Amino acid sequence: MSSNPLATSYASIPQFDLAAQFALIGDEIRDAVDRVLSSHQFILGREGAALEDEIARLCGVAHGVGVGSGTDALVLALRSCGVGSGDEVILPPFTFVATGSAVSALGAKPVFADIHPNTYNIDPAQLERRVTPRTRAIVVVHLYGLSADMDPIVHFARKKNLPVVEDAAQAIGAGYKGRRTGSLADVACFSFYPTKNLGACGDAGMIVTNSAERAAHLRILRNHGQAEKYVSSEPGWNGRLDEIQAAIIRVKLRHLAAWQRARQTNAAEYTRHFSQIPGIMPPLVPEGYDHVFHQYTIRVEERDRLQSVLAEKKVGSAIYYPVPLHLQPLYASLGYKAGDFPHAEHAAQEVLSLPMYPELRQAQLTRVAEAVSEFVRH
Repeated sequence: MSSNPLATSYASIPQFDLAAQFALIGDEIRDAVDRVLSSHQFILGREGAALEDEIARLCGVAHGVGVGSGTDALVLALRSCGVGSGDEVILPPFTFVATGSAVSALGAKPVFADIHPNTYNIDPAQLERRVTPRTRAIVVVHLYGLSADMDPIVHFARKKNLPVVEDAAQAIGAGYKGRRTGSLADVACFSFYPTKNLGACGDAGMIVTNSAERAAHLRILRNHGQAEKYVSSEPGWNGRLDEIQAAIIRVKLRHLAAWQRARQTNAAEYTRHFSQIPGIMPPLVPEGYDHVFHQYTIRVEERDRLQSVLAEKKVGSAIYYPVPLHLQPLYASLGYKAGDFPHAEHAAQEVLSLPMYPELRQAQLTRVAEAVSEFVRH
């Protein structure tokens, strides 16, 4: 039994709560699933086509291509950029492993560029030194729901004749200088993993682009390289989006704008608590950016001890991500070492994501904020 009375006097506050979301829209989800089951059309049907159009419109681009997961989206997008064996792709080391493993899946080599310490996104100033004659593309991750600084990145890429891929898995609906993520580069990738701001009830993903030629190529790649039925023009994948997931995502898409506003309201309340407390670094939202707070991530010294204290008080938290990609065993053969990307490494030691979801109640939010503040003050 815990000796801390706070550990037993409150209900748990999870870091993310899918049950709270489902309680509000469960009937809509069931109706959508029943509609697909009654149609007997489960792959590449009307629901997927409708979702492709809806996500493209949300992003402000011409084309959407539904795929089986966010990882499928990255692999296929990179392949559509011509990435293959022996090529190099520049990306940040502070991201989920899928960003790097998509590069590896094509036989290409990840080349890392450090992040900006205040935004956690790739630092445009780091790109020049990473380019080699083998560089084929740049992948930019919009981490935690905040867009990377895209104008200098795209400007640099155009000078080098390199395509830019947005990994917008955590940033659907986010804004950058009046434009939406998904419209900021050559091609963009979204994940609808269940915990994302717009989540399926399983794996699902989307690629968006303004290029009709690229979209047509992606549709071939996602379906075994078939330009026509049973005729494959090139190697491809089984990377298709199924109709049940598409229908579920379409239901949730109707609520996304309201959920985004709720996340931003919750984030503003957290920041109000933390902004005047030395020792806590709340998320930065640069002028002209629209942060959608997939995560509300603070930085604090003694992060691990804070997480333990929060757990004792039944407050959920998570570390995204504790091991940068260049220090992952997967990439040991690349020869990177500790100290190569100090901003990513420092962030990995200090970031902590607090409970963040639209259904978070004011009393829960206040309890989380006070627990963190009390820890830092003492």
